[in-house]
Amino acid sequence: MHSAEFRRCLVDCDTVGIRKLWAHVSPHLPQPQDDDQALVTIHHARTQAQSLPLKLRAYSHRWLTERSLPSGLPDELKPSAERLYPRIVSAVGIAVKPFRQSADHAKALQGAMSDAVADAYADGRQEPEFVKARMREARDKFLRSA
Repeated sequence: MHSAEFRRCLVDCDTVGIRKLWAHVSPHLPQPQDDDQALVTIHHARTQAQSLPLKLRAYSHRWLTERSLPSGLPDELKPSAERLYPRIVSAVGIAVKPFRQSADHAKALQGAMSDAVADAYADGRQEPEFVKARMREARDKFLRSA
């Protein structure tokens, strides 16, 4: 009777339902203190539940690893999970071509633009428009001072 409800809570990521059910079925065991803790527990349980489809298990694996939390997904399933939900990595490309200036000048310009990107990321600003504007400002400032 309870197993069907546990499964539903896992499939739906129902934190409220799982907390109520867990308190009812196992009041003697440690309980999640809040919905965030319950959600982590649900995702970890989903990675281990062989009865769930791989897509749900893979999603929970990615959800946990993005937050630097341990996943219970077996090693043999991890390559499949990575293909279903690949990790998104942000990157910024900076290319500087020396015209009349020396290669050292171009390298210094590239460094100034790279520092602007690092500052933007350090401030938690990764939106492309914002980063491009900071790079442009750094380039213009560098060229004015050169």
